[in-house]
Amino acid sequence: MTTAYDAVVLAGGAARRLGGTDKPGVRIGGRTLLDRVLAACSGAGRTVVVGSPRPTGRPVRWTGEDPPGGGPVAALDAGVREAEAAVLLVLSADLPFLDGATVRSLLDALDEDPGAEAVLLTDAEGRDQPLVAAYRTGPLRRALDRLAHDHGGLAHLPLRHLTHALRLVRLPAGPFASFDCDTWEDIATARARIREHGSVLDEWITAVKDELGIELDVDTGVLLDLARDAAHNVARPAAPLTTFLVGYAAARAGEGGPEAVAEAARKAAALALRWEAEQDGPG
Repeated sequence: MTTAYDAVVLAGGAARRLGGTDKPGVRIGGRTLLDRVLAACSGAGRTVVVGSPRPTGRPVRWTGEDPPGGGPVAALDAGVREAEAAVLLVLSADLPFLDGATVRSLLDALDEDPGAEAVLLTDAEGRDQPLVAAYRTGPLRRALDRLAHDHGGLAHLPLRHLTHALRLVRLPAGPFASFDCDTWEDIATARARIREHGSVLDEWITAVKDELGIELDVDTGVLLDLARDAAHNVARPAAPLTTFLVGYAAARAGEGGPEAVAEAARKAAALALRWEAEQDGPG
């Protein structure tokens, strides 16, 4: 079972390679980069975002680095000061393909190695990604304090100064888990990838649920089968109308969870089959 954790998301920076654009607010697949990262760490007990406050898909605690624009180490220090859990997930806000599975793998790897003080993701070239990592909060705080003492502050220090002071475990990333958006070309690549045939439906459903404030896992295949049956056995416009009615019925049935959706879909699918059977003659 994954250990309890807090999350710190770094959402500041000047985004010079994007012409100063508000990078966390750039939309990929209809959702901001920041909201995509927040969805991946939704299991955090407390989520601290270091950056300028803005609307987000779920509640977070906001803070800023001292001095403003002081770089990632100063921003991380500001976030750590707001955290409470013994384990801290640290993420940048420009990771469009980060998912819950990657977050769990980082936390599990830290839990499985009592001697490790941090688990970092590594990219396809084997480079450390200290902003896609899980840290033990105590050693991280002590390392930040030492750096501040040795350098007279944390402003504009490189992250490698911090990670060199910790006992690390490195975890190879999947093909896209550590992909970050630093340029407009990166953003174009991310936008194109989510529209690929194998992922576009999941991306769209996630975006719709996020837009509507729905936290519900349903069997997409059941609903697609229902839409097919309604379109084939009744009439094509029956497909979207039927799935809407199934959702409405599920919402009225108690808590309207996945089981209610599945039951309503089962009933509607059976009705569509009976409807078609009537065309075959009496019975």
